[in-house]
Amino acid sequence: MLFTSTTQFAVLGLVLIAGWLFGLASHPGGRKWRTRYATERDAHAAQVKDTETKLTAAQTRIAELERENQRLASAQPVAAAPVVERVPYRPVATSAARPAYPAGERRGWFDFGNRVSTNG
Repeated sequence: MLFTSTTQFAVLGLVLIAGWLFGLASHPGGRKWRTRYATERDAHAAQVKDTETKLTAAQTRIAELERENQRLASAQPVAAAPVVERVPYRPVATSAARPAYPAGERRGWFDFGNRVSTNG
């Protein structure tokens, strides 16, 4: 054990108290923290005010849209546009598809240009 006698414990306690007093004496007084707190408090108040302003604007917009919706619901219905008949899709046979490249030629690896096929 590091401390074995009463005198060593007393010195340890005295050193701890002296360090605590030295720390209090060298402390700047909390001015830095008070200014940071005031800055944060002001920023929070501005954010709350901005949020309330946006909420009020959104509620006003909702009320306006509900009035517009009510007006449109009570308005005369519009006649439907004539339906245009569509021609059904007819797939083309794969044999009628053109080849990817002309016979006797093939593209290069990165399509930098045409290369003549060596396989015939």
